[in-house]
Amino acid sequence: MIAAETADQATLRTAYGTFPSGVIAVCALEDDLPVGIAASSFVSVSLDPPLVSVCVQHSSSTWPRLSACDRLGLSVLSCGQERLCRQLAARIEDRFADVDWTATSSGAVLIHNAAAWLECSIHEVVPAGDHDIALLKVEAVQVYPDVAPLVFHASGFHTLAVTGAA
Repeated sequence: MIAAETADQATLRTAYGTFPSGVIAVCALEDDLPVGIAASSFVSVSLDPPLVSVCVQHSSSTWPRLSACDRLGLSVLSCGQERLCRQLAARIEDRFADVDWTATSSGAVLIHNAAAWLECSIHEVVPAGDHDIALLKVEAVQVYPDVAPLVFHASGFHTLAVTGAA
């Protein structure tokens, strides 16, 4: 084993990448226009109260804009939305070009054809190394159980395989 303090970032990124995760879009309206990011660091935290978290790099220029919004829309991206995920993660002017989305009355932006939607408010933001951990309170939820989620593993996108009846 390599001591973490002597491991380079590529080794740490590879180690972290061995854990598969879903991918979410975190989006809101800013001056009536959608703004958003993609994140694979989504974690359910608590059922009572309903809390989730997402980690965002300090270097993000979009997170300060999102964190100023009253409500955030979290869309669990679905199998087949790889291009959309890359588009939301890119440093481009219009991340929402050709993206179908809906805004709630409170300004959360939700991506069509997602596996689930969560409308959230910011509960707390905790600095953690080169990221912020945003602890979010779930205010509303919609699940689409027949929609398969997008999976991110080893720096690539994958789909879940059905292995048989439980």
